[in-house]
Amino acid sequence: MKNTNLFFACLSVIFAALMSLPFLVPHMGFAALFGFLPLLIMDRIATLTGYRHFWLWHYLSFVLWNAATTFWVCNATVGGGLFAVFANAFQMSVIFGIYRFSKRRFSGVLPYIFLMVMWIAWERAYFDADISWPWLVLGNAFATSIKSVQWYEYTGVLGGSLWIWLSNLSVFGILVALSDGTWSFRFNWKARTASVAGCAVILIAPFMVSDMIYDRYEEKSDPLEVVIVQPNIDPYNKFQAMTQAQQNAVFLSQAGDFLDYRRNDSSDKAPLLVLAPETFTNDVVTNDLYASRTLRLFDDFLKDFPGVNILFGASSRTYISSVGRPSHTARKVRDGRWVESHNSALMTDGTGNAEIFHKNKLVVAVEKTPYPAIFCRIDDMLGGVMGRCIGQDSISVLHVRGIGGAGIPVGCAVCYESVYGEYYTGYVRKGAEVMTIITNDAWWGNTPGYRQHLRYASLRAIETRRSIARCANTGISAIINQKGEIEDRTGWWEPAVLHGHVNRNDELTFFVRNGDIAGRVCTFVFWLLTAALAVRFIIRKPSSR
Repeated sequence: MKNTNLFFACLSVIFAALMSLPFLVPHMGFAALFGFLPLLIMDRIATLTGYRHFWLWHYLSFVLWNAATTFWVCNATVGGGLFAVFANAFQMSVIFGIYRFSKRRFSGVLPYIFLMVMWIAWERAYFDADISWPWLVLGNAFATSIKSVQWYEYTGVLGGSLWIWLSNLSVFGILVALSDGTWSFRFNWKARTASVAGCAVILIAPFMVSDMIYDRYEEKSDPLEVVIVQPNIDPYNKFQAMTQAQQNAVFLSQAGDFLDYRRNDSSDKAPLLVLAPETFTNDVVTNDLYASRTLRLFDDFLKDFPGVNILFGASSRTYISSVGRPSHTARKVRDGRWVESHNSALMTDGTGNAEIFHKNKLVVAVEKTPYPAIFCRIDDMLGGVMGRCIGQDSISVLHVRGIGGAGIPVGCAVCYESVYGEYYTGYVRKGAEVMTIITNDAWWGNTPGYRQHLRYASLRAIETRRSIARCANTGISAIINQKGEIEDRTGWWEPAVLHGHVNRNDELTFFVRNGDIAGRVCTFVFWLLTAALAVRFIIRKPSSR
């Protein structure tokens, strides 16, 4: 027993290392193609030996993986970070436990197919859950290996999850055949050849297809000039160290240095977009946008720069007059007066026609209270410690306007929204020809968190074939092309300005047009197999394993 436990401990560590490498080390996405093998080998040994309480080992394995890759959440909130690690690992462990349970009625390869489709169905459902933390969706493992997954424009990130499972299971199948004598005594040369060839195709073909797509894809050349301002303001001391007026002055000084050539020059009619980061200001009231000193200041600034637009983030508020509470998330200001909070993006061209968009994919606890009918009541009793931001009902795009020209539709994914692939396509379906991402990753400190977040933007660029101008308060800000390549970037934790171009594109990828087919198919198969499993438990005796 001691030797078995030691062996399982080693395999758990190897599993966590293999699955963490793609998220921590650039160009290591391929490690995930073999990452589940240690866990599957542990499961095989536990099944053959009748090992009891194996759930402790697979839960430990998932905890180690989650902790190694997302420990940095604790820098922003210790409780939230611990919850993210242990709760996410618990969900993964439940999936693996259900798979082991299914082996009582399913035999052969069916339990493994059930495991694969169940995992991907869970990942897809996780994107829409009220408590959602899809950071470790398997397909994200290729965020630093973008030349390997150019076909995400067809499948989205869950196509990568499917590839990872197919690769692990095909290699594991050969290992099982070698270990139990099937390879030598039951497989003839045709079966062996087919097994090796099939495994090779699963492992290698996606690389080859991606390489062909990468070489043949031509960037759509229709540039929009951008100036990305990285003010580098510590969010933990945002208003203790500087007033909003001082922060505005820093931003306009940084932007103005790059815009002097356009001062009062109306001969250049091409539009230009200036970006400021998420939650740059907190003085925006949606009931009266131009009560905002920041917005008025930006409009005054833009009078000297025809054709220039500023997109900036704001912690905004909506005031509501109501005798009773107008919603579960509203906070009381005084009798008959309530306030709703938002994390917003605003676009202004200096003509008095500002546009606003409210972030919809909000961070649990920090920005929103999940299941508000229940937890807002609890939060009230605790003194209102949780965030209660609300997003808008549907995605909308903002518009960059030149001099006398039609507006260019631009999507703005606010921070966490850039993690949600299928949701992100909504901006493109609404007409966005260019994407922007505004974020504030300083909460996590100098950890892998901000680097992972940056790289996920590359996956969104591939899925939608939209160039991205990414503005991060403390870094890393970047210009990303339609292949997902980072063409230019700033450093971490330093004031900087990035000046360049992003190319427009009005064509729709297969993934944008059709959505997450890989996830939908796997979900459908999962429910079919779940129904079959339920029927077998009712009418059949346990099958031999």
